[in-house]
Amino acid sequence: MKLISRREMIKRFGTALGAATAMPLAAPARARAQAAAAESFISLSASEAETVRAIIARLIPADQNGPGALEARADRYIDRGLAGALKASRAAYTSGLAAVNAQAQSLKGAAFARLSAADQDAVLTNIQQTSAPFFNLIRTHTIQGTFSDPFYGGNANFAGWDLIGYPGARIAVSANLQRMDVKPEPSRKSAYDYGMFSKGEL
Repeated sequence: MKLISRREMIKRFGTALGAATAMPLAAPARARAQAAAAESFISLSASEAETVRAIIARLIPADQNGPGALEARADRYIDRGLAGALKASRAAYTSGLAAVNAQAQSLKGAAFARLSAADQDAVLTNIQQTSAPFFNLIRTHTIQGTFSDPFYGGNANFAGWDLIGYPGARIAVSANLQRMDVKPEPSRKSAYDYGMFSKGEL
């Protein structure tokens, strides 16, 4: 079984919304990713967070189409979620991430985050085959963290929405937005920027 490609990932997400070769990050994007990585995590340990960042960077990598899951901060979404709405998955992450690193060490001789992109893909392919529940769990959360409302910690700078052409939340649809020959301008707003939506628990 092969890892799902970025194109297929976006295609599947677009369908659900009613909407892979990784390229090196440009220096500004790399600096932003490094700055984001320096943020404190509230659920994941430092080593777990490092592994999660490495995994999501391979599941939806940055490429010529734009930023990927790491730049969209899907890792932050996962970390915040594990302290709230996703807390039932915390034990699965503890054991699943340990299994990823154990397989990386066994198959390639180093922790997952220290491997080359090609070796990481090989390990993830093996995890997909041998530990499908955890692979599917983190893949699902990576998709959610990349494309969900930024309020929940991911989709930083609306990277996910820009990637699929979703213009963002609106409370009114103008005549211009209904035109088929014009691409709607992004609102750059979360649904929770509007007072009518209450901010519940993450």
